[in-house]
Parts: sequence; structure tokens; C-alpha cells
Amino acid sequence: MAEENFLSDEFVRQLTAAGEVDILVGIPTLNNCGTIEQVVNAVQVGLVKYFPRERTALINPDGGSSDGTPEIVKNASIRDFRSLLSTTPLRTTHRITASYRPNNGMGGALRIILAAADLLRAKACAIVSPDLESITPEWIEGLVRPIYKEKFDLVTPIYHRHKFDGLLIKNIIAPMIRALYGVRIREPVGGEFALSGRLACHYLEQDVWREEVAHSGTEIWMTTSAVVDGFKVCQSFLGPKSHAPKSSAQNIVGTIQRVVGALFRCMEIQESYWLSRTETQPVPVFGFEYSSGLEPRRLNRKKMFLMFQNGVDQLAHLLESILSPETLKDIQAISQSDERTFHFPEELWVKTIYEFAASYHHTVINRDHLLQALTPLYRGKICSVLLEEQRADAEQIEKKLEDLCQQYEKLKPRLTERWTEKA
Repeated sequence: MAEENFLSDEFVRQLTAAGEVDILVGIPTLNNCGTIEQVVNAVQVGLVKYFPRERTALINPDGGSSDGTPEIVKNASIRDFRSLLSTTPLRTTHRITASYRPNNGMGGALRIILAAADLLRAKACAIVSPDLESITPEWIEGLVRPIYKEKFDLVTPIYHRHKFDGLLIKNIIAPMIRALYGVRIREPVGGEFALSGRLACHYLEQDVWREEVAHSGTEIWMTTSAVVDGFKVCQSFLGPKSHAPKSSAQNIVGTIQRVVGALFRCMEIQESYWLSRTETQPVPVFGFEYSSGLEPRRLNRKKMFLMFQNGVDQLAHLLESILSPETLKDIQAISQSDERTFHFPEELWVKTIYEFAASYHHTVINRDHLLQALTPLYRGKICSVLLEEQRADAEQIEKKLEDLCQQYEKLKPRLTERWTEKA
């Protein structure tokens, strides 16, 4: 393992005391006292129920919680497993604590978990979010079994989402990764995933840990890196996903800077791979997909449309540097539409994203400013989605998503041409 000096002596001591394990579960935390006990207990039951004979460990990298989260992790326990499983644990799950600097982003916590998986020689390692309200013990089986039993290297999640949830992933991240990297992964940045011990070791050996993408965009880099380096990737259906209320309201500007910026940076790092890809392949799926009632997301369409119009108008000078004259002209034209009949065409949307990616690559303006300029256009696209899919059923929405993915694939040569041209 490269560069072990980021591990504390106390952390290494805990790993040595635990010895080797078969399965490791990592739960990075930062002030999650309201949900962490439920998450830890679901993990414990999942390990005992589905992997009763395996040696297991739970690792909790904490970013400096001030609400007692680490203490809850240490003390959380199931008093009577028989009441839940008609059995008692055959082995004790080791609990390992560590600390990471939150200003290093989630990448700091994930790197510690990967190091633990490597040093404990874990065959499978799962990572779950600390603020989940919908986690069940079955999530642990869904994440771990494809690694431990079926010999896959990376498991990405599939969630049952409300049709207006995960819109950034549906409209930019997933279709773009499909078109560029040739893999049809539905949740390439899911907060829950699992990996093999050999993939954990591979990640640790990469030089990317000093880069921003390893701190704020770790999940996208992990997914694309596994594909590029030839590891076996699959997906597992986990069911509905819901977080504690405080984590549901995110700053969309910051999210776009972090997530889309990470994707664009991965494109630079891995361009020799995706520039030559011409076909897409399905990715195996484990688990039984089902639908259930979900609370709808409440989005203010009128406000979103107004912010789109104002952004196109006020950022015209920046957009001129980023977009082709034709694309900018078309965006300015639709920004004058009536909000009740507004439509952001899929072809125009894909051209917009591809031109932003190429302009990011060529650094036509400051990259943070470029990603900020994408935000009002994204709001326009989402406003269009809300209007058009208001009464659409699941089958109709799937068809629209497939049409969008095919537009990304169809227009990839346009991206390649702009990407490779001299600045």
C-alpha cells in the first residue's frame, strides 16, 4: 500500500488487534447522532443474518463530530438477536475508530476505509451513509454478496427513487458515463457501494489522492477507474432511499461544482480510454426490483424557470466563452418561452453539456466560474423535465431517460472533436 503515513499509530494498533477479516463495513460520520444508531444496528443484523460464519469488522472514520456520534457507534448494540433472527452471532464484529479531516472531503474517510480493507486483508468491503433512514439489513447482503460470493470487484447501488429525485444523476452523470465509458450504470455516485479487497488495494496505489477529485469526487473516480482498469462491475437493487431531513436540502451550485467537476476531471485523467470507446454494454444487476410509494419531492418550477431566464441573461458574457454561438443562440431563444409551455430539447441539452466539458478541458475561463455558469442552465433543464413528466408513469419516464442516453451516445463525436481540438 502506498504512503501509509496518513494512518495514525492508534488506528494501526486497532487493525493489528482485529487481525484479518472476511468482510469490512465502513460508515464515515460527521454529526449524525440522529440516525447513526439505526444504521449501525442494520449493519450488525445484516452481517449476522447473511454472513454468520465470516470474520467481520465495522470501521467508523469520523470527521470531528461534536454531537456524540462516535460514542453512539461504539455503544450501539442489539440486545437480543434471537428476537430478530432466531439465532445468536457466531462471531464478534470488531469495531475500529479513526478520524479524518472534513476539509479533505469524503475522500479522506474513504481512503482510511480502503487502507483498513487492505491491511485487514478483507475479501469484501461495503460503505454505507451514516444518515440513512431507509437502510435495512438486506442492504448489507445486496452490497456484499456479489463481491464475496460472485467475485465481482465493484457493486454500485440501484435505488427506487421518486421520479423527480436524483435528477442530476439522471440528466448528466449516468448518461454521460454510459456514452463515454461504455457502461450502463444507473447510480455511479451512490453513497452506498462495495468493492473487493484487490480493488481497494488498486485504489490505494493510484497517484490521484493528492488531487481535488480524490477528495470531493471520490465516488465518480472510483466508478470510472474500476471500469477503465478492467475490474468486474455490477449493480445491486437496494430499495427506496431516504436520508435524514437535514441532508435533503443541498446547495445545487456546490453540488454541480463537486459532482460535475469531478466527472470532467476524470474525463481528463482517463481520456485515452473513453475517446476510443464506441459501444455501450449493460452491467449485471442483482436483486429484485420493485416499486413502492415515495414522498414526492417539492420543487418550485416557476422559481426555477425565472432563475434560468435571469442566468442566461446575466451570464451571457461567460456563456459566450463556453458555448458555441449556435448553442448559445438556441438557449437564449428558449429562455424567452412561456413558462407553461417551456421545453429544453434533449439534443440542445446534450450539446450544452458536451460544450461545457470541452471548455472545462481547455480552461477557457476559471473552472469554478464555468461550473457555476452551468447551474442556471441545469435549472432550465429540470424545469422542462418537471413540466413534461408531471403526469408520466414509470414506463414513460424510463423511455425518456433511454432517449436522453441515446442522444448522449449519438453526439459523442461532437464532444470528441471539441475535446481534441487545439485551444
